[in-house]
Amino acid sequence: MAQPDDEPATVAGSTVVPLPTTLTLGVEEEFLLLDPTTGESMPVADRVLGALSGDAREQSRQEFRHSMVEMVTPVCTDLAQLREHLVALRAAAAGAAEAAGARLVAVGATPVCEAHRTVPDEQRYHAMSRRFGPVAHDPAVCGCHVHVGVPDRELAVQVCNHLRPWLPVVQALTANSPLHDGRDTGHASWRSMQLERWPSIGPTPHFASIADYDATVGELIAAGIMLDAAMVYWYARPSAAYPTVEIRVGDVCPTVDDTVLVAGLVRALVATMVDRVGAGVPAPTIRDCLVAAAHWRAAHDGVDGNLIDLHAGGARPAWDLVDDLLATVAPALTRHGDLDLVLRQLDRVRREGTGATRQRRIMAGTDGDVRAVLTHLATQTTAG
Repeated sequence: MAQPDDEPATVAGSTVVPLPTTLTLGVEEEFLLLDPTTGESMPVADRVLGALSGDAREQSRQEFRHSMVEMVTPVCTDLAQLREHLVALRAAAAGAAEAAGARLVAVGATPVCEAHRTVPDEQRYHAMSRRFGPVAHDPAVCGCHVHVGVPDRELAVQVCNHLRPWLPVVQALTANSPLHDGRDTGHASWRSMQLERWPSIGPTPHFASIADYDATVGELIAAGIMLDAAMVYWYARPSAAYPTVEIRVGDVCPTVDDTVLVAGLVRALVATMVDRVGAGVPAPTIRDCLVAAAHWRAAHDGVDGNLIDLHAGGARPAWDLVDDLLATVAPALTRHGDLDLVLRQLDRVRREGTGATRQRRIMAGTDGDVRAVLTHLATQTTAG
């Protein structure tokens, strides 16, 4: 997802693949298919995928639940282009869902219930079901994965080291799953809580090199913790399928504008860390237990409470850390031409709240009517 540039970066004294001034990006979005009346998950993914055609069919993917679909943008170079693809893919999937009697809803976790938890009839999914048992049959969850073009794997793993203290802030901004079993869980991202039972999901460990990364993944596969390298579900990773750094910490965003905001921030964050690696700046040394605690706090509070400052230590108001993130990546946002758009969208989220905040506001105003929340979410999913 990147093209060559004139200036090479270096890692540990060796030259790596040079990167462009503008890094490429792409987004994978997972959606739930819900019953318009009850809000329950509907096992109609096969019908929805079968009804797609053209580019939408090419950019769709089967997921781990019969009630989920995934839409994948092409490689993009700017946020306007990304936005066009997101709007078109969401509209196509929503139309196919409606034809199947369902609603396409951008929400991070199953809000009501999921009666059909069998996996699609694929060998790999059956193997995961056998290996991980009931964990593999939890209700569906939906994420937003942002890919940023970093084709050199050595550089990619060093960038992931630098990303560790910032990803809880990204997680908090994307929180969009407070509901489970028709009630508020008290967590802004129940998806994050639900996924913690998988042994290969969580904060990215610190790695000395790509050789260290590959050796560790090999050991985890040999130990049965994961089936293969594609089951590295850490919050940031050198992608197993693309020449990218993949950030997979966030809930699926309720609106296209929310997704574009997150994608712009993530690209700028990756670009900033590429610069730091090239300048020989070491990644901060942070204990894994503190990183895990910061992610738990982000999943619990979103941006409506406090987050853990992994640079200075201690808890601080979430929006103070969002401001720190913005200040850190502002030069990269400017370089990519994204600063004004990101500032506008962050101001909007300050006013309106995250997806979790918006859902709770509707719940409070409708005496806990989950159907009103889901109707709003379905409308927001395809709002252009």
